[in-house]
Amino acid sequence: MDLFDKCKKTEHIDEAISMGIYPYFHALESKQDTEVIIDGHRTIMLGSNNYMGLTSDQRTIDAGIEAMKKYGTGCSGSRFLNGTLVLHEELERKLSSFVNKDDAMTFSTGFQSNLGIISAICSKGDYIISDRENHASIVDGQRLSFAKTVKYLHSDMDDLKRVLETIPLESPKLIITDGVFSMGGDIAKLPDIYDLAQKYNARIMVDDAHGLGMIGDCGRGTANYYGMDNEIDIIMSTFSKSLASLGGFVASRKDVIKYVKHISRPFIFSASIPPANAAVAIKALEILQNEPQRQKQLMDNGNYMREGYRRLGLKIGNSQTAIIPIFTEKSERTFRICKMLLDEGVYVNPVVAPAVPEGECLLRTSYTATHTKEQLDFALSCFEKVFKAI
Repeated sequence: MDLFDKCKKTEHIDEAISMGIYPYFHALESKQDTEVIIDGHRTIMLGSNNYMGLTSDQRTIDAGIEAMKKYGTGCSGSRFLNGTLVLHEELERKLSSFVNKDDAMTFSTGFQSNLGIISAICSKGDYIISDRENHASIVDGQRLSFAKTVKYLHSDMDDLKRVLETIPLESPKLIITDGVFSMGGDIAKLPDIYDLAQKYNARIMVDDAHGLGMIGDCGRGTANYYGMDNEIDIIMSTFSKSLASLGGFVASRKDVIKYVKHISRPFIFSASIPPANAAVAIKALEILQNEPQRQKQLMDNGNYMREGYRRLGLKIGNSQTAIIPIFTEKSERTFRICKMLLDEGVYVNPVVAPAVPEGECLLRTSYTATHTKEQLDFALSCFEKVFKAI
């Protein structure tokens, strides 16, 4: 067998393309905003993680431009060596203060953040206890760590307790959970997780990629939402969502951050985030704190759409935030609905097997603080038309 034989097994992709329902790699011809241009057509964007609406805000754009003028286009090296700017250090100070931790460090991407944190903190002989719906970057970080990983049923505290009971009390262990789950839009049960962690001698890490900006005081995230800033050991998040940039960070105790900085291979052997990315994240963080009405409007938009989907009789699960899944069952049906919605002027994200079990496919819809009621009503009218037709 040739190494590349597996690359020929793309019949399902070719079939979707031939049927005209292939839903991926649509090129935008405009800024990432509540409305975008796709194939020359005005389209309501309901598939972006631009929760605060800051990717097209002139203040973040100007911050990026000014940083590029002053510091150039890139850093040409890793943070460990020549790639640290005063901008990186400023951003880390502001991030640690924002999430009420002693210290923070940045990574080049959010995905890389989880790889770098988990593989540094956990090693052979340790245990990782992971929610089954955690992000793929957590899964890959677990593999890279060589720790033993045990999964528990999604947000099922009885199952988490069962898993913890099977692990020796004295063994080092880390419970990892998304804060706001990226597909379901539900919020992790951190108070219950903390109680179990205390009983079974475990540390807690929260991936707050989707929680930062969305929940907590001024968007400080899931731990803050529950008043548990001090109880959560490690907080990770990204810049590519509410902070309108690219990169990621981890915040924790000073000794933990110092250790990760000197051990994490994805951190040590990757170029640092460019000056513009750091400056945009700093400006977005400032806007988050000064304009809490954005967070309120985001959640109001989520509530408005949840009510609208329920009124239409759509199955939307247990969303509590501005991420709302709409369950569509089969892959082909999901692709057809996406194509029909796009033809009507609404973009959504299809989620199909193997990302979810076959038969549990869904449309992942997400909302932005700057969506208007007119845009949301237009989208609801398109959903009503498409689901009646399908």
